[in-house]
Amino acid sequence: MRHKMVSTTFGRSSAHRRAMLAQLVCCLIEEKRIETTLSRAKAARSLAEKMVTLARSGTLTARRRAIAILRRPPLVKALFEQIAPQCQDRSGGYTRIIKRGARQGDNAPVAILEWVSIAPVDKKKKKPVSKTDEKKPTTKVE
Repeated sequence: MRHKMVSTTFGRSSAHRRAMLAQLVCCLIEEKRIETTLSRAKAARSLAEKMVTLARSGTLTARRRAIAILRRPPLVKALFEQIAPQCQDRSGGYTRIIKRGARQGDNAPVAILEWVSIAPVDKKKKKPVSKTDEKKPTTKVE
């Protein structure tokens, strides 16, 4: 029975599961948007929102707790300096999950996990991606 079970185990040991969720949150901090299975996105959202709540306090103790969970100090620094200030006016709900459909290989439900108030950054251009950049018509003048 599932009495008092908080989340799924993903068929992994507890250490492996914590490492997997920490890695997903680190990728979310770094990339601003990740695509994963729906159940992993739901589990990672919980951890990501807890990390933002820690980062909003900005104390040394909160920073040390975040480093203990995420295990990557440079990304914790980015969380505290870039993401938390943009979430100061929100009282929760820092992430959103967008369902994408099913994955082709195993028909697993896929979802996008992204920050609500932060635009994803295009690595080639080093600026936020906007919908107008993607739809610009290319005209060739000869």
